[in-house]
Amino acid sequence: MKDNFFRTALILGLISAIGPFAIDMYLPALPSIGNSLGASLHTVQMSLVSFILPMSLMQLFYGPLSDIVGRKPPLYFGITLFGLASVGCALAPNVGVLIALRALQGIGAGAGGVIPRAVVRDLHTGPDAVRLMSMLMLVFSVSPILAPVSGSLVVLLAGWRGIFWVIAAAAALGLLLAASQLKETRQAAEQRSSSWSSAISAYGRLLCDRSFIGVTLIGAFGMSGFFIYLANSSFVIIDHYGLSPTLYSFFFASNAAAFIGAAQFNHWLNLRFGLHTVIRVAVAGFAVVISSLLIVMLLGVDRLAVMSAFLFVGYCFLGLIVPNATVLALERHGPIAGTASALLGTLQMTVGTGVMAIAGIFANGKPLPMIGGIAICALTALSLSRIVLHRGPGGEPPPNPLPA
Repeated sequence: MKDNFFRTALILGLISAIGPFAIDMYLPALPSIGNSLGASLHTVQMSLVSFILPMSLMQLFYGPLSDIVGRKPPLYFGITLFGLASVGCALAPNVGVLIALRALQGIGAGAGGVIPRAVVRDLHTGPDAVRLMSMLMLVFSVSPILAPVSGSLVVLLAGWRGIFWVIAAAAALGLLLAASQLKETRQAAEQRSSSWSSAISAYGRLLCDRSFIGVTLIGAFGMSGFFIYLANSSFVIIDHYGLSPTLYSFFFASNAAAFIGAAQFNHWLNLRFGLHTVIRVAVAGFAVVISSLLIVMLLGVDRLAVMSAFLFVGYCFLGLIVPNATVLALERHGPIAGTASALLGTLQMTVGTGVMAIAGIFANGKPLPMIGGIAICALTALSLSRIVLHRGPGGEPPPNPLPA
């Protein structure tokens, strides 16, 4: 059983990581892309927005499609499109073409974002789902550790265009894994009972489910804080603090390691205290830590070591928020797991992209706007948790800790 858990988590995690890999590996190259293509900071950031927004919106298509035709066919299409667009990005002659091809990449990447979550819900609920989701996050989180480091090395050896050739190779690996190692988890009878009209109806029910929407938005604003960090950290760390792209990649990886490390305590914490309690405490911790960092910086402390310490602790808490919010949101929606996963992913990433774009208006390459934006997201998530999680779904008190 343990081997099956790990094998499934490894495959799903690697497939899920293909899209984020195209973000994280890209980060150390943002300043050099701007210099190479003669683009401003805000224009280069648009190549992130143009990727993330289609990736989030396309989940609304891939989720119901995976309920109707099965989980694997949409994965094949999405990963293939992603790989071909990656080759196009490597050959892009200007920043406009790059932004357009990044959008095409995002359309393909949406499949890898939504379908693995639906597979988890197909296979398990309750503590087993939390365990598998946490293991998936462990594999998934290898991307923000290895991708910036490898990205900086690729930039040194082959320039920023080399990054997209590596991403195309990762897509080929993901396609191979999906075809040869991943079993179909959506049964034929379940596929026959699903349709586009039922998917639209399900979206309507989900949008009226205050518990689903509330928990989803808690995760969304947690992720939004990280999206702001994604868009701005390379300019802050490389240009403001003067680190090289390679050193920046290690700095970025340390925060990803915090996320991973905390997520590995998820299963035990949920068995001991329950999903609601863990999320409430994690959101409060995230808000307190990031708000404290903002206050410190407003008092005039502008030191990389101080920012690093606060961010490390803050992202430890975030590692407990995102997977638990996902499991809790999907827990009661097994028959429409693909559709529910699609709406969850779309709402979270659309909110994250919108927040990132708004934060970009105030970005100036310095740390204070970045930290201020993250703090606003953390406090918003805290406010939502106070409204949504003071009682369980349907208004009853939070359930007892999950059974072993």
